[in-house]
Amino acid sequence: MEATGLLSGTLYPLLIRMTEQGLVEAEWREPAQPGRPARYAYRLTAAGAALAHDLSGGAPGQPFRGALA
Repeated sequence: MEATGLLSGTLYPLLIRMTEQGLVEAEWREPAQPGRPARYAYRLTAAGAALAHDLSGGAPGQPFRGALA
């Protein structure tokens, strides 16, 4: 959220949609420390990484052109 500036009400629906499209995987993780909540961890799939590469013009670390438009 910090890197994109998106609020959770915007980010999490996008992650859910991307999971449904096979672009990211979601894994439920139990808390590492007692008293902390369980949460989902998200990871790009091969298809998601390929799309990210295409949208960035192939340049590592570059923002995705039009990805959130």
